Amino acid sequence: MPKVSIVIPCYNEQSTIRLLLEALHGQTFPHSEMEVIIADGFSTDNTREVIAGFQKEFPDFDVRVVDNVKRTIPSAVNRAIEASRGEIVVRLDAHSKPYPDYVENCVTALEAKRGDNVGGVWEIQAGAKTWIAESIAVAAAHPLGVGDALYRHAKQAAEVDTVPFGSFKRALIEKVGMFDESLLTNEDYEFNARVREAGGRIWLDPSIRSIYFARATLLELARQYWRYGYWKWRMLRRYPNTLRWRQALPPLFVLSLLGLALLSLFSPFAIFFLFAELLFYFFICLLAGIHARLRLKKNFLSLGLPLAIPVMHIAWGSGLLWSMLTSGVTKNGN
Repeated sequence: MPKVSIVIPCYNEQSTIRLLLEALHGQTFPHSEMEVIIADGFSTDNTREVIAGFQKEFPDFDVRVVDNVKRTIPSAVNRAIEASRGEIVVRLDAHSKPYPDYVENCVTALEAKRGDNVGGVWEIQAGAKTWIAESIAVAAAHPLGVGDALYRHAKQAAEVDTVPFGSFKRALIEKVGMFDESLLTNEDYEFNARVREAGGRIWLDPSIRSIYFARATLLELARQYWRYGYWKWRMLRRYPNTLRWRQALPPLFVLSLLGLALLSLFSPFAIFFLFAELLFYFFICLLAGIHARLRLKKNFLSLGLPLAIPVMHIAWGSGLLWSMLTSGVTKNGN
């Protein structure tokens, strides 16, 4: 049976880190063949105290903390991998809660050689007990919000471009290299792009399931998706052929709004098209909210989804456009 190293980037996760550690302690995979490496970016809340309390309560469960001096996600993953000893590496997030058979199913899929990097499906739950947090969680799993991202709603196993978290044999790191620490987000997608370029397969298996806790407020959601968009462009500059239609739509939408707003200063026709586009867009979001309300029987979704989905689209698209603009300035040395 292979030794498994579970690596976790972490910073200020006092509200969820205990849930993750308890879920790992409840895995069906033998504890004797598991180790948990948490790379913490010097958390300023009680994260380390929570971890220490868990270590004291379960001294026979191998949980270690290493320092993440750079305090970024890719550097955290790399520091944890460097400190690990397992033949198989399973990456998880401090915002996640894996199902009891998560590690076992990852190992089974890797041993069966279904893919070089194997991952599963997110079940997204609210990050707080508020109506807007629940709306954000629904929006983050809705096809209108995430397009064709299969890891949020897939029912069947398939070869894909990327998976959340991922699990792989240590030999894969030796083949394609560590995670790129110059990318503060999208480092997993970039890693998977290198895996595919090297002839490897990324495999999504819906039996590998974890709960992911979404952001709790619209401001947190906007910051998250701005960051996603910003660093997505930096990654696309290296791998332009990885662009998918769903990723092009938000920046095109934002660009159309900006262009029509500028043209409306000179043309009444532009004002008409601007309002028509916004009216059509929010009508679609409203329909999605009404459908979700009827399906889930939660009345607040009629308002919550038309708020959350535009935040995701506009923040992601604006972040990518800003990254394009600033990277062009940097490239020209101005």
